[in-house]
Amino acid sequence: MTVPSAPTARPDDDRTLQILADDSVIASVAYRLAALRQADRAHPRVRHWGVPVFCAALGATSNLNPYNTGDIPAQLALVVAFAVPLLWRERRPMLVFALTTAVSVAALPLGVLTGSESARVVSLFNVGRYCTPRQLALAVGVTTAQLVAWAAVFTGRQLEYATRPEVVTMLAMTAMAAFAALGLLSRLANAYINTLKKERDQQARLATAQERARVSREMHDILGHTLSVIVGLADGAAALAETKPERGAQTLRIISASGRDALAELRRLLAVVGDDNERVDEAPLAPQPGLSDLGSLLERVRAAGPTVTLDTHGDLAHLPPGLQLSVYRIVQEALTNTVRYAASDTSVRVSLTAGPEALQVTVEDDGPPRTPRTRRGRSGGGRGLVGMRERVALYKGTVTAGPNSRGGWTVRAFLVPNPPFPGFASSHEQGEPPSSPEHRS
Repeated sequence: MTVPSAPTARPDDDRTLQILADDSVIASVAYRLAALRQADRAHPRVRHWGVPVFCAALGATSNLNPYNTGDIPAQLALVVAFAVPLLWRERRPMLVFALTTAVSVAALPLGVLTGSESARVVSLFNVGRYCTPRQLALAVGVTTAQLVAWAAVFTGRQLEYATRPEVVTMLAMTAMAAFAALGLLSRLANAYINTLKKERDQQARLATAQERARVSREMHDILGHTLSVIVGLADGAAALAETKPERGAQTLRIISASGRDALAELRRLLAVVGDDNERVDEAPLAPQPGLSDLGSLLERVRAAGPTVTLDTHGDLAHLPPGLQLSVYRIVQEALTNTVRYAASDTSVRVSLTAGPEALQVTVEDDGPPRTPRTRRGRSGGGRGLVGMRERVALYKGTVTAGPNSRGGWTVRAFLVPNPPFPGFASSHEQGEPPSSPEHRS
């Protein structure tokens, strides 16, 4: 017969003890129970074999009972019949309960007091622990009916034994201990429920904070890019207003279109997180930008001055929308930094490579800073790079940003589609540019 192996430690044990620590009594009981549980897991054979042996020992002591009218061989046979089924008490609790009940019924007409009634208590306990409420109710009903029947058919000597002062005292003490345990269990359950409610509220607040962070990240990307493009276009339009008015007018139209697009994105974003009672059906319901929108993004950047080229490699058409949005925002933020800090005649290369293990996004420019005072290290607090890191973290990736050998700036991100592919670490570690403490926005 195989002995069940020790259960693996559950990661939520420490968490359960921590959330019950507000009540000193409950915490004390919980820590002691946890210590017993850990000891039981470390030595599972002790409980597996110890309980049947203990019940058999109680039965063997009934040889000394002067009220026992049965012979010793029958008594020992019944003790074994009580104890052996307990070895399967956790795997087949209802079967073990049925066997111990049958043995107890057989012992009554033989006039044998085995002293192994504790085996029935153990079997009933495991029914409550492992079986359905309906099966537990059935087991309790059978036990109650059996006790009532026994009281009616007890012989004189058996009745005299059952009503001895020490037996009655022991039963009364057992009942009091059971009620005390039920009260403590009720307190433990209430404390656990209350802490779960607190944890639920904390999770709700955490979800709200995460949603606010997401909205903040989206608004930063939308407004930062659009305003940078608008400023660059406005500077160019002012210079062209007198010499080339037709190009100046075209630039103003691009500024207007960029502003309207940004406003539409903001309305859509705020409609998603707005109050349920507000009318959000007036907000545009277009999908979030993806790889198909990179063309219009690059056109707006080209209108601001830089020359931008896009290279794609691999199958990019079947990427999930969430991954496409992250790629779009990373490219958008990198181009925003180029428009904001680099000279207007900068050349930018955007490269998207979908490999078997990861998706690589590279945005590299060769432009020097616009003026000596506008150094690449200047930033508005680094929020853009933080936002990119948060996006790639959703896909177990990495992002690096730093100066390149051509005097420009390189942003390189690796994103792993879910589920991650094996071998990603070795591939992206080889392709990462050296990190730099300097960074843009």
